[in-house]
Amino acid sequence: MNIVFFGSPANALPYLQALLDAGHKIPLIFTQPDRPSGRGKETTESPVKRFADELGIPTCQPRRIRKDEEALERLKTAAPDLNVVAAYGQIMPDSVIFLPRYNSLNIHYSLLPRYRGASPVQWALLNGEVKTGVTLFELNAGMDEGDIYDMEATPILPHENADELEKRLTVIGTRLLIRTIASIDSIKPRPQNHDEATYAPLIKKEDGRIDWNRSAERIANQIRAFTPWPSSFCFYKKTRLKIIKGRVVPAKGEGDPGVITAVSREGLEIACGGNTRFLIETIQPEGKKAMDARAYTLGARLLPGQQLH
Repeated sequence: MNIVFFGSPANALPYLQALLDAGHKIPLIFTQPDRPSGRGKETTESPVKRFADELGIPTCQPRRIRKDEEALERLKTAAPDLNVVAAYGQIMPDSVIFLPRYNSLNIHYSLLPRYRGASPVQWALLNGEVKTGVTLFELNAGMDEGDIYDMEATPILPHENADELEKRLTVIGTRLLIRTIASIDSIKPRPQNHDEATYAPLIKKEDGRIDWNRSAERIANQIRAFTPWPSSFCFYKKTRLKIIKGRVVPAKGEGDPGVITAVSREGLEIACGGNTRFLIETIQPEGKKAMDARAYTLGARLLPGQQLH
């Protein structure tokens, strides 16, 4: 099949590779424009753009695809049977979505209509869901509202973080994509039940700040959800501390939220809301590498009764 691929970040690459491995022709790839990145603000290509250049596949990088007539003409010239969209990063107009014979398929990491939006994996973990999945659906003008071609559920593993879960979902998603394209003529897409929709708005960097007034379980879910980005953090005095790993532990006695209640070989025990406790096991002080929480307490001279905020 003649397929135009839309994608930008590294996690879109397995889908592009899967299409190529399955023998599909990719005459054109749409990806985000080159942008300044890193401390030096050097102009950087998207991972998909670099991969396309290595393979000699032509790319198109419109800044606003909704208003770019040249981009639309390049799509028409490519004459796709199908558009495949995997983390492209722009809202596409109907003129692009419905141009191919089979329109446009999008891969979404939730069991739609649950968790429509930009951060479905993070919100599923944050809310303590026990399962999620991958949905392959037809794009339309709404936000993740199109008819469903196929989906596959999977349990969320205990202590699994967002990075680990996304990698598993990608394995499922690539298999689902190739299977769906192979049988696309025989699939009858089914509409979503919009009354059951929930939403997963974009996660922002400041969302990572830990509120110790929340329960230990909620904080544990936050740390899983925000690893590797934007990460979960708090402060000891003026030092920013990134919390990498930890777990809920039984509470022994009272404690104000954010107060250190115990320091042991296992880590740093913190009082949380509802008289619950969270044990920090791995921590990363600002400007340093991640380390065992016990090792950090020795250097920083943390003691029970001191406050994180």
